[in-house]
Amino acid sequence: MEPVDLALVLAVDVSASVDYDEFALMIGGLSAAFLAPGVIAAVAGGRLGAVAVAALFWSEGAEVALEWTRLAGAEDGAQIAEALLAAPRLPRAGATALGEGLVAALALLGRCPARAARLVVDVSGDGAGNRGRPSGPVRDAAVAAGVVINGLAVVNEEPGLLVHYAAEVIGGPGSFAMDCADYSDFAEAIGRKLVRELRGPGMDIA
Repeated sequence: MEPVDLALVLAVDVSASVDYDEFALMIGGLSAAFLAPGVIAAVAGGRLGAVAVAALFWSEGAEVALEWTRLAGAEDGAQIAEALLAAPRLPRAGATALGEGLVAALALLGRCPARAARLVVDVSGDGAGNRGRPSGPVRDAAVAAGVVINGLAVVNEEPGLLVHYAAEVIGGPGSFAMDCADYSDFAEAIGRKLVRELRGPGMDIA
């Protein structure tokens, strides 16, 4: 794969707290984001005009939902959108092993076939970690390796989740956490989040 402006791993919570209707809203929203003109324009605005994207579903385990794909225009965005919609809900719904999900996302990032100017993990979920290793030390190791971790907290079940994400999940230059009230708001929120990630630190998303 040719060099890109950004290598981005989407790390998506599919634990037991995410029911099947919520999963459908989340994946539908994520898929729709890659069809959005604003997202495609943000990709085109980079120095190379291309990014590499992969996706991971995590619970107590983790499974790759989208292998590394180059995104350099609307046709690529449509391919990614279709692949996300078709991805099976794996692994088995279980506890929220947030730290383990981050480890798997970092391993996937390390396998990116393209040289990238920036390395980002985009975590989305509706709960704090309750199984496996804590996320904070994993985050710290990632930041030390030059990775930025951003978060989207769905706060319908845990109103304080944004604070937890800010303290224990996100890290690196320009890192940020956003929240949305429920999965019905996920599509709009993930679209804004992707544009901000694609444009890079310090860019106005208004």
